[in-house]
Amino acid sequence: MRTTEIPSPLIKWAGGKRQLLDRIDDRLPDKYGHYYEPFLGGGALFFHLQPREATINDLNRALINLYERVRDEHDVYVKVLSDIDGSMPSDKSEAKAYYYAMRDRYNVLLTSSSYTTETAALMVFINKHCFNGLYRVNAKGAFNVPYNNSVRASFDPVNTKAVSEALGYANLTCGDFEAAVSGAKAGDFVFLDSPYVLLNETTFEAYTKEGFLEEDHRRLAALYRDLDSRGCLVMLTNHDTPLIRELYEGYRIDVVDVARAINSKASKRHGTEVIVTNYLD
Repeated sequence: MRTTEIPSPLIKWAGGKRQLLDRIDDRLPDKYGHYYEPFLGGGALFFHLQPREATINDLNRALINLYERVRDEHDVYVKVLSDIDGSMPSDKSEAKAYYYAMRDRYNVLLTSSSYTTETAALMVFINKHCFNGLYRVNAKGAFNVPYNNSVRASFDPVNTKAVSEALGYANLTCGDFEAAVSGAKAGDFVFLDSPYVLLNETTFEAYTKEGFLEEDHRRLAALYRDLDSRGCLVMLTNHDTPLIRELYEGYRIDVVDVARAINSKASKRHGTEVIVTNYLD
């Protein structure tokens, strides 16, 4: 039986759109066909909408593995994560050592491209117990964020079940964003939430070890115009920067205030973003 629970994202993800959902809601198309999201991340909008026909994609293989395991092996995934949680010591110093042992284990799996149910469960455990919920990998693809001193549980069973059910309606892919929307046609809705354009040289940009460069943003803008020419309904979000305004000139650009909860410095947790649409007057 399908739960009535509206799922929340399983993990915290840089650039997540939970705090922007009300502004996005106000700008959604009245109706659309297939839903496409080629930069899924935490999936806040997807889980909020729970579309019945969807193609969702991310370049991060570990992230897609998580969603596949939650969808296809829900009960096994819950047991594995419950066992990891249940083995965490209550003593803070022992818990710290446990976190780093689990992080080491995750990195062994990650750097050997072993995408299993254990990998998925460890990803969530580490995300809930790492500093500021920041998913960051180094140049070798290893996760390197320190412990946040939390001993709380990693997941909510009811929400995890709702996530599993919502994912059951989606085609999950892992690859380039252009390929992910190759089948999009007139009347389909495409939500583009790519990694942010850099605000400065210290801006975090390491969701995957490959990064997302200016040339990628220019390729994405070309794709936006191609989707527009196909008759797709397209929405894009990003930082409010001169580059973004240049790339999407001619489309409606709405500026919105945001809180960037993932920034480690409280003074930098506020800013402006843009919502770019091709279907609003």
